[in-house]
Amino acid sequence: MIGSTNPCGHLEVNIMKKAAAVLTFMAALGGFAVQAGQVDLGISISNGRLRSFYLAVGDHYRVPPRQVVDFRTRYGLLDEELPLVFFLAARAHVGPQAVIDLRLRKTSWLDIGLHFGLSPEIFFMSVAMERIGPPYGNAYGYYRKYGRAGDWRKVALSDREVIDLVNLRFLSEYHGLTPDAIIGMRGRERSFINIHNEIGKGKNKGPQGKEPKSPSQAKGNKKKKDG
Repeated sequence: MIGSTNPCGHLEVNIMKKAAAVLTFMAALGGFAVQAGQVDLGISISNGRLRSFYLAVGDHYRVPPRQVVDFRTRYGLLDEELPLVFFLAARAHVGPQAVIDLRLRKTSWLDIGLHFGLSPEIFFMSVAMERIGPPYGNAYGYYRKYGRAGDWRKVALSDREVIDLVNLRFLSEYHGLTPDAIIGMRGRERSFINIHNEIGKGKNKGPQGKEPKSPSQAKGNKKKKDG
């Protein structure tokens, strides 16, 4: 009848409205996923060596890799300064932004540590080698002359020396190698990014630098020996 209401019609309208709302929500989620994918791709915009280094920094210092890349691009940091930012933040129990803010004021890396009450002792690792060449000779000269006596106020380290020391610790701890091994590789004028990738490649190889055999290859060799 004309003028009467149709309950079924109202039900259909409500269902259509709910369906439209769901579709809108799903579209929004899709847009968010695309944006997230773009952020992830930001990590791999550079070559694979840099991507691996950024991921290692995030993994070791328990920070999102996106934050590592963001700090690198936003503040124009050197790649090898990234471990230093998160190392100081962790030792000082502050957010990495607090470290960055001091650095933006042209504060030296050593003075940033001192600002947070951190002794230069945190930058050094015990090494077995007696003679230490560049780029660590000068820093460890201070360490042996003043640090062992506890007179850390006389230890003067340049920004470059602090960067070298913290990356030494980072790679040694992350890869489970002695600092002496990293010092030896660094002494051959390899960058820390190259050192990190060389160690990673070595871990993917078997004994004596050979690629590990697949199960099928190993099984085939065993049959030959048995025969």
